[in-house]
Amino acid sequence: MGGAGILLLLLAGAGAGAAWRPPKGKCPLSCSCSKDSALCEGSPDLPESFSPTLLSLEGHMPVSWVVGEKHQGQGGMPESPRWETALGRGWSAGAVSSSPTIAHIPSSLVRTGVTQLKAGSFLRVPTLHLLLFTSNSFSVIEDDAFAGLSHLQYLFIEDNEIGTISKNALRGLRSLTHLSLANNHLETLPRFLFRGLETLTHVDLRGNPFQCDCRVLWLLQWMPAVNASVGTGACAGPAALTHMQLRHLDPTTFKCRAIELSWFQTVGESALGVEPFSYQGEPHIVLAQPFAGRCLILTWDYSLQRFRPEEELSAPSVVSCKPLVLGPRLFVLAARLWGGSQLWARPGPGLRLAPTQALAPRRLLRPNDAEVLWLDGQPCFVVADASKAGSTTLLCQDGPGFYPRQSLHAWHRDTDAEALELDGRPHLLLASASQRPVLFHWFGGRFERRTDIPEAEDVYATRHFQAGGDVFLCLTRYIGDSMVMRWDGSMFRLLQQLPSRGAHVFQPLLIARDQLAILGSDFAFSQVFRLEPDKGLLEPLQELGPPALVAPRAFTHITMAGRRFLFAACFKGPTQIYQHHELDLSA
Repeated sequence: MGGAGILLLLLAGAGAGAAWRPPKGKCPLSCSCSKDSALCEGSPDLPESFSPTLLSLEGHMPVSWVVGEKHQGQGGMPESPRWETALGRGWSAGAVSSSPTIAHIPSSLVRTGVTQLKAGSFLRVPTLHLLLFTSNSFSVIEDDAFAGLSHLQYLFIEDNEIGTISKNALRGLRSLTHLSLANNHLETLPRFLFRGLETLTHVDLRGNPFQCDCRVLWLLQWMPAVNASVGTGACAGPAALTHMQLRHLDPTTFKCRAIELSWFQTVGESALGVEPFSYQGEPHIVLAQPFAGRCLILTWDYSLQRFRPEEELSAPSVVSCKPLVLGPRLFVLAARLWGGSQLWARPGPGLRLAPTQALAPRRLLRPNDAEVLWLDGQPCFVVADASKAGSTTLLCQDGPGFYPRQSLHAWHRDTDAEALELDGRPHLLLASASQRPVLFHWFGGRFERRTDIPEAEDVYATRHFQAGGDVFLCLTRYIGDSMVMRWDGSMFRLLQQLPSRGAHVFQPLLIARDQLAILGSDFAFSQVFRLEPDKGLLEPLQELGPPALVAPRAFTHITMAGRRFLFAACFKGPTQIYQHHELDLSA
């Protein structure tokens, strides 16, 4: 047959030995029809004018004899075709031909020049039980190529040039039991290719140059879950996996999940701080906007699918707006550079926030940061003060207000406070402009100095996170390298240094399953890092922008309506909101 392609169609519905008369006008012009077959030389399309009962055989042609020239042995007898031994004796052409279901089904033989199988190629022959393509030249199988073949049980597409198969190409083959795509040019298969093929018992994918990357992960997960014998062959790439059998690959070693932070919304005014809180089951965000002179509370607009202002608190020269929810009551501490810091309160739902208390006016002269912590079951605020005459102050609830309980670290011009738990006890870490960060622990109803952090000069701020049972610390440095440290039981030890220039914030955030850390910069793009559990180190993930962040000072995240958002408060530009997306690289 000169190596030309062969298409075998076994048509159901005609009995053995039935007389055949060529239907008038049913033999395509490009084909030669005879008693036993229709031979179509180089037809660019599949013939469309065959009758479902076009051909019949007086005897029975064993299917294993219908092979291309490359499979023929001496005397025209066939050698064992690839699909005869693909998955053992039960997966042979002889077994197919002797099946009581199709042993007496008439057959037709088509030699084609088809370059692709288009949707609905076989709608005119709906009674097919077996379909064989071998050594054809087509390379693409489109969606619904086999639509209408609800009785098809055997589909062999072997030794062709197929490089692409659509994910819905096999849709509707609800009776299919045997499928072979062996010896083609397939580097991957689309996910859900086998969806709906509940009757499959044998699948042969061997002889394809599969690229064993994330695109085959779904196949590795599908194989042990399906009640079918699957032959997959070996990997053709990447280089590290070349020649390895697909069945020997461990799906758990594939890293096929990626994340992306993409711009979502801009909030017009600049801000120094951003804090999340949940009130009455509804997530909120509060921004400290010094130039606008307010704490701005944002909520989610379910109609517009955007964040919108809900309430604002007058707070000129504000540097931090720290929320605290106690049952139906909402408190917001507004730390201000001038005019004194204030406590605002909302007694219950449906009421507006109102100023209720001036906070430690003689101690908080130049506040720079505020944090919430719980001590002996009591809610407290700690406010870091950066003036020489003031002092960092612990304010705890006493009756309706919050009052000073302890002054800490006087004269050291503290720039940041971080509350954390170590060894099951509350701790407080203070960073200052005059010395290394100092760690305090809660003992006897007050904070006592425990240690400082060596080799950590010029640290502007600290933030901690937990991962794998360890406590890590992100230390921000405006000049020099920012650092990551890990608690060893008695001291924070240096783990990693990250180049930073003009950084005021190095914020760790746990978003979904990802431990991220964002290093903001006044002079370059802000960098997002992700903790790699295997290495225990932060690895670069992406840059934030466009739009670029202008002097970022704080980051936080919030989950709203099933979506995750990152807020970036900027001192010299508007606050930017990014949406967190999870990407499945195996799709």
